[in-house]
Amino acid sequence: QVQLVESGGGLVQPGGSLRLSCAASGSIVSLGAMGWFRQAPGKQRELVAVISSGGSSDYADSVKGRFTISRDNAKNTVYLQMNSLKFEDTAVYYCNADGVRVAPWSSRGNYWGQGTQVTVSS
Repeated sequence: QVQLVESGGGLVQPGGSLRLSCAASGSIVSLGAMGWFRQAPGKQRELVAVISSGGSSDYADSVKGRFTISRDNAKNTVYLQMNSLKFEDTAVYYCNADGVRVAPWSSRGNYWGQGTQVTVSS
């Protein structure tokens, strides 16, 4: 079984920074794209940032220039550095891993973390 465990959320003032981490564990043979999504109260879950296994990344327009996604393939871990946080960044942030194979012959799976709360408040 594959598990994604997020950490690093919390309460921060506007303009502050947080760094989220998400470690994928289990019998993972290969891992494709990893990404961060968020869901604010009363809103749909939205993509924040995604990074391919080769390191190519893409961001939502609302976070470009403020957030940076990175990954450590040796540790099956993805990070999200969030700077210049705004009130509207408040949400539960979810980690996602796509293209996960638990055996060379297995199909690719998609997994979600349990979510971590980020609250931007003064």
